[in-house]
Amino acid sequence: MQAIVIEDTQLVLREVEDPEPGPGEVVVDVAAAGVNRADVGQRKGLYPPPPGAPPYPGLEVSGVVSALGIGVKGRQVGDEVACLLAGGGYAEKVAVPAAHTLPVPAGVSLRDAASLPEVACTVWSNVVDRDALREGETLLVHGGGSGIGTFAIQLGKALGASVVVTARPAKHDRLRALGADLVVDYTTEDFVLATKEFTAGAGVDVILDIVGAPYLADNIEALAPNGRLTVIGLQGGRKAEIDLAMLFSRRASVSATSLRARPRADKSRIVAGVGHQVWPLVEAGTVKPVVHAALPLAEAAEAHRMMEASDHIGKILLLP
Repeated sequence: MQAIVIEDTQLVLREVEDPEPGPGEVVVDVAAAGVNRADVGQRKGLYPPPPGAPPYPGLEVSGVVSALGIGVKGRQVGDEVACLLAGGGYAEKVAVPAAHTLPVPAGVSLRDAASLPEVACTVWSNVVDRDALREGETLLVHGGGSGIGTFAIQLGKALGASVVVTARPAKHDRLRALGADLVVDYTTEDFVLATKEFTAGAGVDVILDIVGAPYLADNIEALAPNGRLTVIGLQGGRKAEIDLAMLFSRRASVSATSLRARPRADKSRIVAGVGHQVWPLVEAGTVKPVVHAALPLAEAAEAHRMMEASDHIGKILLLP
């Protein structure tokens, strides 16, 4: 098969060995692969794949099951699926645990389904499973125009929360159309003041942050009493100081999570939770895929350029 390999930080299309399914795994003929910020980090040598994962980038795909490993239940050859991966998605085929696959949601094309697994599992596992966002609360999402951001807006609204996002001005109208109640221009506005004004001084209940260190102090200041901050990215840096007195005064919690390196059983639990709670919202049209562009697999380098420019809204896909 053909796959994108990383050679001296460059993405190159090469012939590689076809994958074989291990116990409990299926092989999927890839229809489309989602591009994620983590893939850029892997290309640069900053985010290596976990042990046992394919060396090729790609954390989510959609496609058709073409082979079954020993002990697979609930999947058959010919099933159309969306898959959460530890790596290997930039390829014509990929082996994946059957428990990390979901049926393509009714009403969603096989291609567009590739835009869902990574963002759905990331947002659900943090905003719902960990931080227990409730109806009537306020969610703040940094990077509102990203795949994570556009999905979190829709899921937050579906859960009955108010949603605040930060984004560049060119993206504001589109994000409001997705349901954002307040969009803050992080290049010129103070998101702490904006969120405090929006919440009449109360602060926000849950924050999903991709920036990391530079936003830590301001994120804590923006929290309401009993607020929950989860950091899922380090785009701005790794090290910062915490004012513990501010945490105490808010009875707040700060956590940091990643999805890729979680144990297989934990990922299976997350995928099952997404299937139970999120997939019905997708099938009802309440939460929709947001696809910015779909490029041929051979143009993976251009897809990364688009990702790094951060002018996109939603997901970028690669098509083998």
